[in-house]
Amino acid sequence: MSAIRLLVLGAVRQHGRAHGYQVRNDLEYWGAHEWSNAKPGSIYHALKQMAKQGLMLAHDIAPSPAGGPPRTEYELTEAGTEEYFKLLRESLSQYDRKIDELSAAVGFLVDLPREEAVALLKERVRGLEEWRLSVTEYYTPEDGPEQLGHIGEIMNMWVNSADSGAEWTRGLIERIEGGAYVFAGEGEPFVGVLGEGEVNPYATGEPDPEYDAEGPPPAG
Repeated sequence: MSAIRLLVLGAVRQHGRAHGYQVRNDLEYWGAHEWSNAKPGSIYHALKQMAKQGLMLAHDIAPSPAGGPPRTEYELTEAGTEEYFKLLRESLSQYDRKIDELSAAVGFLVDLPREEAVALLKERVRGLEEWRLSVTEYYTPEDGPEQLGHIGEIMNMWVNSADSGAEWTRGLIERIEGGAYVFAGEGEPFVGVLGEGEVNPYATGEPDPEYDAEGPPPAG
């Protein structure tokens, strides 16, 4: 699974309805273009692809002031909401997910109930511990990587990756169990999107295929 799928679903869900430029602006505000494939072309492709798959509804609104085609706004269907939570749960709980997928999932962590988020993260820790055990069937960390020649460095990297991943996840679990953050059903969540007309200090300025064709998004 590419992180872009979860990121785009989550960004549209936060708005209710959003056009591609809004989604791109949000993802750049979160820095997702630095740690994932959240580039303009990938974002628009994901929106159109998921609309074809029935995960989003595409609504054509008024043509742009520049005379381009009608701007398209997207909203999640019931199937899209189910897909969003499926990807979110998988990316939090499965230890072998890529770092961009885990990063995206952590960004939407509070969309889940607190208890469920903790349970999913504990599942991730169990997976990391089991993975570490499978590596140490062939490699003893205490004896150092040299015991297997330079190939031992691969085993050493895996063990250290498992240890650091588990340590970080346990720390997050501890903070959540200690009451950090506002989770689903607990009140007003943290708002991580820009307000209408608010300047994005992290915008890349990279050409936007639909923005350039249509002009700036309409106000209001």
